[in-house]
Amino acid sequence: MILSCYNISKSFGTDEVLKSVSFHVEEHEKSAIVGINGAGKSTLLKIIVGEMTPDTGEVTVAKGARIGYLAQVNVLPGGRTIWEETAQVKQNVIRMEKDLREMEARMDEVSGDDLNLLMERYHRTQTEFERLDGYAWKSEISGVLRGLGFEDEEFDKKVETLSGGQKTRVALGKLLLDQPDIMLLDEPTNHLDLNSIVWLENYLMNYRGAVMVVAHDRYFLNKVAGKIIEIDRGQGRTFAGNYTAYAEKKKQIREAELKAWMNQQEEIRHQEEVISKLKSFNREKSIKRAESREKMLNKIERLEKPVEENTDMKLRLTPRIVSGSDVLTVEHLSKGFEYPLFEDLNIQIRRGEKVCLIGSNGTGKSTLLKTIIGLEEADSGSIRLGVKVHVGYYDQEHQVLHGEKTLFEELSDAYPGMNNTEVRSTLAAFLFTGDDVFKKVADLSGGERGRLSLAKLMLSKSNFLILDEPTNHLDIISKEILEDAVSRYEGTVLCVSHDRYFINHIATRILDLTNRTLVSYMGDYDYYLERREELTETFASDTGKTHSSGGVIAASNRQHLSMQHVSEAESAGRGDWKKQKEAAAAERKKASLLKKTEEEIARLEERSAAIDEEISREEIYTDPEKLRALSEEKGELTEKLEKLYEDWSSLAE
Repeated sequence: MILSCYNISKSFGTDEVLKSVSFHVEEHEKSAIVGINGAGKSTLLKIIVGEMTPDTGEVTVAKGARIGYLAQVNVLPGGRTIWEETAQVKQNVIRMEKDLREMEARMDEVSGDDLNLLMERYHRTQTEFERLDGYAWKSEISGVLRGLGFEDEEFDKKVETLSGGQKTRVALGKLLLDQPDIMLLDEPTNHLDLNSIVWLENYLMNYRGAVMVVAHDRYFLNKVAGKIIEIDRGQGRTFAGNYTAYAEKKKQIREAELKAWMNQQEEIRHQEEVISKLKSFNREKSIKRAESREKMLNKIERLEKPVEENTDMKLRLTPRIVSGSDVLTVEHLSKGFEYPLFEDLNIQIRRGEKVCLIGSNGTGKSTLLKTIIGLEEADSGSIRLGVKVHVGYYDQEHQVLHGEKTLFEELSDAYPGMNNTEVRSTLAAFLFTGDDVFKKVADLSGGERGRLSLAKLMLSKSNFLILDEPTNHLDIISKEILEDAVSRYEGTVLCVSHDRYFINHIATRILDLTNRTLVSYMGDYDYYLERREELTETFASDTGKTHSSGGVIAASNRQHLSMQHVSEAESAGRGDWKKQKEAAAAERKKASLLKKTEEEIARLEERSAAIDEEISREEIYTDPEKLRALSEEKGELTEKLEKLYEDWSSLAE
């Protein structure tokens, strides 16, 4: 056991956030803390790392174990670049490397006992340097930064010029490189695109230490967590398994609790009826029997009625009128700023489709939505809405809200035909009750603004919903309610999201914005994963493109495919013998390269082990020339192996 929390309680005024919460974490265990927004998850992490003091209870960490913590908001000192800031966690190794180079330079300048002492110190330092994998520190930093979505040309950016999300990614990179014994992560997938989230999943799954993560990303939790710690109305409860196993077990427990409560209520009613009947006889013996039963009834420990979580927020998205069959037609659409974001896009969306637009950060997904609804002007191309199409737009920045208004005014001004009761009932459906309705919009949290925007969208009764990251800042329960409403929605949906669980639940088609074009997948996210490599290579290959000053520039001879052509080619490709033959040839070539790479890795690893053995021999580590030569060869081998490991990882996918 590496961490134990026992009877942790914490109150803020009269609000008791945590009530005697207890759990433990084993070494190497991957666990998650779940609960609605405001349940106390972040508070619990802060108590574990010592940023807050519990009212009662204690936190015990195994002797010598180091804790690393990623908060939701991270402050970094200025003056350093992204690379320099991240490299701070490798200062010990960097100093060792500098010492080794300085000692190598001095070996020709000293002799006798001084040389012997120098060689002993060199051997000790080099042994520790290799134990810490010192030869790979540069490639390790580069790999983590790239995995978290930073391009190589961004490594020299000053930290003070970064956005809050970029600073959080730098802080996360530092924590991953530091490799503490137990890692506490508060919403680590915020500010990461899909590719970076997948990379982080794989990193954490293979991480040698323990991990405790707070996240609302259910797909992420399914991949990473082997234990779920639930905070529900202040109480803590532990479940074995991933999020799906937890949700199923939670459902079973609630059903059992509800059944037990109903049985008890039935028994109480029965006893009360018997008591009333006995008293009505008005005889001494009957009255005594009634009093005896009353005493027994009063001693019963009354069960609380289980709360039905999903009744708090109900969405009913109903189109006011039915649109024509063709909802959206986009032809030859291009848009860029300092560099092209997308070029010659062609999109056809029909009534009833639920289309999810995905892609890496910075590819232009939100810009595409804004261009479609007219908030951005296209560089070229045309956009046509179909007959009787009415658009409802959800903006992830919530720019459609007015900061100076109260929540009540935000709805009543937008829909003056509603009376006070109707406005308050609508707000209550989105968890705004009591005096909450008189809060200023400017004072709301990100999640609260999201819920208010969704309330306005519900009232609009649009038949074409365009949603930009609708699940951001929503807790898991709110996400499930939203995705259930969207999946049952009879209108049409175009949605940008990186929530893979949400995408899997609602999507009938996926559009991947990659290499400035779109690739269509007629299915959900799992189907996209199956076909991504094949279809991206076929319809969105980056061959012939160059990178320049922060953007991708198209080659002059690049040809574009319409979305119609993409879909047709995808369907035709399933039975195309020629394509199958080419795919088989490519697979054989890939297998051959994989085999050659594995053989080269084995050869270099064997030589690296031989060098380690040679260096440990006295006749070598006392000979400066031989030692220097072997050290240089070791460094070169390590760099080659790092490159081969990356190649192997790509080929083995």
